[in-house]
Amino acid sequence: MRLFVILLGLIAFTGHAFGQATKPNVVMIVSDDQGWGDYSFMGHKNIKTPHLDKLASQSLVYKRGYVTSSLCCPSLAALLTGKYPHETKITGNEPPIPTGKPMVQRYKDPEFLAQVNRVNGFMANHPRIPAELGKAGYNSFQTGKWWAGNFKTGGFTHGMSHGDQAIGGRHGDEGLNIGRKGLQPIFDFIESSKGKPFFLWYAPMLPHTPHNPPEKYLAKYKDKTPSIHLARYWAMCEWFDETCGELLGHLDQKGLAENTLVIYVTDNGWIQQEGNPQYRADSKQSPYDGGLRTPIMLRHPGKIKPRMNETPVSSIDIAPTIYKFCNLPVPGGLKGVDLLDEKAVKERDAVVGACFLHNAIDIEKPEKNLTWRWCVSNDWKLIVPNPATAKGGIKIPGNARLELYKISSDPLEEKNLAEANPEIVKSLSLKLDGWWKP
Repeated sequence: MRLFVILLGLIAFTGHAFGQATKPNVVMIVSDDQGWGDYSFMGHKNIKTPHLDKLASQSLVYKRGYVTSSLCCPSLAALLTGKYPHETKITGNEPPIPTGKPMVQRYKDPEFLAQVNRVNGFMANHPRIPAELGKAGYNSFQTGKWWAGNFKTGGFTHGMSHGDQAIGGRHGDEGLNIGRKGLQPIFDFIESSKGKPFFLWYAPMLPHTPHNPPEKYLAKYKDKTPSIHLARYWAMCEWFDETCGELLGHLDQKGLAENTLVIYVTDNGWIQQEGNPQYRADSKQSPYDGGLRTPIMLRHPGKIKPRMNETPVSSIDIAPTIYKFCNLPVPGGLKGVDLLDEKAVKERDAVVGACFLHNAIDIEKPEKNLTWRWCVSNDWKLIVPNPATAKGGIKIPGNARLELYKISSDPLEEKNLAEANPEIVKSLSLKLDGWWKP
């Protein structure tokens, strides 16, 4: 009898008979079109994000995280593959618009669809987190924003996005209901995965447009700004936060939080215009922090010590971090570092990335679609335009120029210091060229 009790205790402690530790679940929360400062814990004076604030208090938070590119499709592909857009050739949201045909008719054009399918196929040419975890016995579930056709392209075992272009298969289709119409598909997946570790991709189209928050959220912000557009966007951020609370609360309720690695990141930034529903030009699709910067959070109770970190890191680091945390081999060719390896994070001397056209000029040649490359090193950030495609600095249209900012004292990138600091420009340019020189 005593031996039986000891064995039961061992199983309870390890989560598995014979003393084998249970593999950790992995949950990725990816917000869609949200500014890096648009959270209470990041200092926003109006937006309320109590659930993400709580997550931040329990997490290792990199306050200066950067995505690889400021557009959703290449950014999301980099998250799942651990490779830069020019490495996967997934650089824009879509192929070239068919010549002589209206954009609204593009998904009825056979040549355009053939290129869409070609780009979707690029994903399967690279290691993908769900596929690699699947080799170790994980179930995986895709929800929300998704550009690669059917969820199976990403290596997921389960998913919401069918990718059938004949019935609206674009950027997530049915998956875009997640969050906006509840989380029941996620709850059902978690329930069905009993006995198996799981990977969950929660990437709702929130706070992404349409900015149509429920009135209970909008009412909180109408009197805080004369701009209804700002009020709607702020309300969308709180709506998204509420859905994160539902998800995290479900993990608690099911007793899964203690063995789940939760990772938070956004796909790209957003700065809301006050006079209309559109984003400002120095945010999404731009090389500025308004489009590239994001908090990156990692939580696993008992294994990851909660703290704030100001060292610049990249979303390219998330894939190798997951592999190492799950005790899996890191696929060859990944250039990111383990975000839980403090020494490796500190020793890296620069975070780099590139921006590309929304619609590619040539889906086979990433350099043809390049608009800017950028490099962040300590306090400095260099932006290098590609004269062949960029129309110049967004703040001075038509003037393709080098831009250098001291982010610590100029977080809004308002004072270009390139001419006054040629040696810094040269040093950062060499780092960029050493990474990728088109």
